[in-house]
Amino acid sequence: MAQPAHQGAPRSRAHGQQFPHTLNPRALLNTDGRSHPVENSFAAATLLLGVVAFVTALWPGLHVISGWTGLVGILTGAWGQMISATTGERFVLIIGLGASAVGFYLAMAHGGLVF
Repeated sequence: MAQPAHQGAPRSRAHGQQFPHTLNPRALLNTDGRSHPVENSFAAATLLLGVVAFVTALWPGLHVISGWTGLVGILTGAWGQMISATTGERFVLIIGLGASAVGFYLAMAHGGLVF
């Protein structure tokens, strides 16, 4: 007896098993199954610079740190957007770019890039 061509959606996974994307955070960036070390590095660097720029922008006395990290974060994020390969990388880059831009603009309002 021949089996039907479509047997419906697969059943849910057994208790305790995780889906592959929850096992490794890098899997969220490499959604196409291939490794992108340069693109992932730009995404991580942009996010880190954005967090530093945003947090230091909350104190007006740290405007120099916030300004430079924000500016570098904007530049790395822009380049990362041009070379990104997956949607996950672009998502992280946009979050980092937004935080870098807010930090940079607040630093400009607090005194700029120099003492």
